[in-house]
Amino acid sequence: MTTPEEPRVRCTQCDRKLETASVTIGYMESSFQVDLLRCPKCGQVFIPEDLALGKMAEVEKQLEDK
Repeated sequence: MTTPEEPRVRCTQCDRKLETASVTIGYMESSFQVDLLRCPKCGQVFIPEDLALGKMAEVEKQLEDK
């Protein structure tokens, strides 16, 4: 899994710089460990648009087709 680029994104709730962290994403009784940007204080995860509309959409479609 590739690591996201160094962010210029801040948490809107905590106003802290997001950090790369390993998070678990769940969908249809499946879970996946991925490195994403997350707020170190509140844990809110940032999913970039290209990931949400690209790779994640492909995985969702594959899981739904099963």
